[in-house]
Amino acid sequence: MTRAYVSGDMASVALGADEVVAALAVRGVEVVRTGSRGLFRIEPLVEIDTPEGRIAYGPVEANEIDAVLDGTHASRIGRIEDHPFFAPQQRFTFARCGVIDPLSLDDYAAHGGWQALDKARALTPQAVVDEVKASGLRGRGGAGFPTGIKWQTVLDTRSPEKFIVCNADEGDSGTFADRMLMEGDPFCLIEGMAIAAHAVGAGHGFIYIRSEYPFAIRVMQAAITRAAPRIAPFALEVRVGAGAYVCGEETALLDSIEGKRGQVRAKPPLPAIEGLFGRPTVINNVLSLAAVPFIVAEGAQAYQAVGFGRSRGTMPIQLAGNVRNGGLFEAGFGITLGELVNDIGGGTETGRPVKTVQVGGPLGAYFPPAMFDLPFDYEAFAAAGGLIGHAGITVFDDTVDMAHMARFAMEFCAHESCGKCTPCRIGAVRGMETIDRIVGGGRQPGGLEAMPQMRNAAARPRDRAAEIALLRDLCDTMKFGSLCALGGFTPYPVLSALDHFPQDFDQPATAQAAE
Repeated sequence: MTRAYVSGDMASVALGADEVVAALAVRGVEVVRTGSRGLFRIEPLVEIDTPEGRIAYGPVEANEIDAVLDGTHASRIGRIEDHPFFAPQQRFTFARCGVIDPLSLDDYAAHGGWQALDKARALTPQAVVDEVKASGLRGRGGAGFPTGIKWQTVLDTRSPEKFIVCNADEGDSGTFADRMLMEGDPFCLIEGMAIAAHAVGAGHGFIYIRSEYPFAIRVMQAAITRAAPRIAPFALEVRVGAGAYVCGEETALLDSIEGKRGQVRAKPPLPAIEGLFGRPTVINNVLSLAAVPFIVAEGAQAYQAVGFGRSRGTMPIQLAGNVRNGGLFEAGFGITLGELVNDIGGGTETGRPVKTVQVGGPLGAYFPPAMFDLPFDYEAFAAAGGLIGHAGITVFDDTVDMAHMARFAMEFCAHESCGKCTPCRIGAVRGMETIDRIVGGGRQPGGLEAMPQMRNAAARPRDRAAEIALLRDLCDTMKFGSLCALGGFTPYPVLSALDHFPQDFDQPATAQAAE
């Protein structure tokens, strides 16, 4: 019987993968649902088992299956590993995505699964922590804090109970790596969390997944049930968030798991000392925990040997927005923005010139093409006034209005603020008003329509240079005075837009931007 592999990933299904599977089933083809390979331009992707290996075709529509089965389909790719998008990648974390059945324990074990957990449990907890520290692994979701140091703190803190928490609240625009990993290789995340539990002495873990990821929630719950005997005595469960962006901040996430309103906690105490339910807690991003099995199985040196400067290992980089080759590209740190956007991403989908890219989600800085020689590295980005964050890159062509994008950052912050600190809660609203006065055109901050006296004050003409100075001062206050990164990072897109695209603040807002 012919065997075909088709992704069951949420993005692939949205592009018609289920219809393709139905057409294959009618023809008596055995279908294995996998995760996505990570290049959405070629989805739905169909791989057929042949004596030469798996031969890929994509994109494929349901009415084209006969051409796939007889080998005449025009979109024949061949071996997916030879495709120009995949050939240069270094897939440490995503090696199994698109290859295995995500919920098959046998498939996972056949591709190296559980070797790291077995190896870790044969070592002392301190030896495992030392291995993670030696690898140079840093947090893959925010400021890049060394993972091993966080684990060491939890290990050294005495407590009758400790927790492992996975932050899967992937809320940044243009990011999808967490979802892809959970839907395509869930046992990898489970194994990483079980290793972390052994390393610090934790008995229970939680995976906090945003409610907008129904596929990932379903797959992770099924995977946990199947893996439970393998990871015992460590127990694991899924908690579903309710859509608040601020719950991506680790302490607000902990409050949410505890059944409280998601609000940012003041630090200290750090979660590693007093975290979930007041107990020492390891809280890491999906990509950080999913990198651990490779590190333990292959050794810290194998991971540490790849990378750039103090940024070691690989990073699953997500290309989104107005880009031809949108998808996930895993590579060692050090690759430049230009290589990612132009060579790997293929430039804009519209064919127009790239005007800017935003790196790190809605609160990331904007970088113009003049800065595309910037290496993908934590320190290099920090020095350039930006951050890597979750490694999402959103591409914009030359039609984008950067004054509008700066205002959106303030509006986003105002909408998503938990309200606990003044610089974020009030500063974002004042930021919208100030940008409205700079660009003119009568745009008003949301929510002020019912307050005419404030609306009139916001629209009152002032000296433009003074308004820009006021906006910069406001950004400085938000950056250094906010309780968490929501208010603290909002200045990055605003200031980078001002610095690199001052001309967009010189003219009245366009009709498109005003919408």
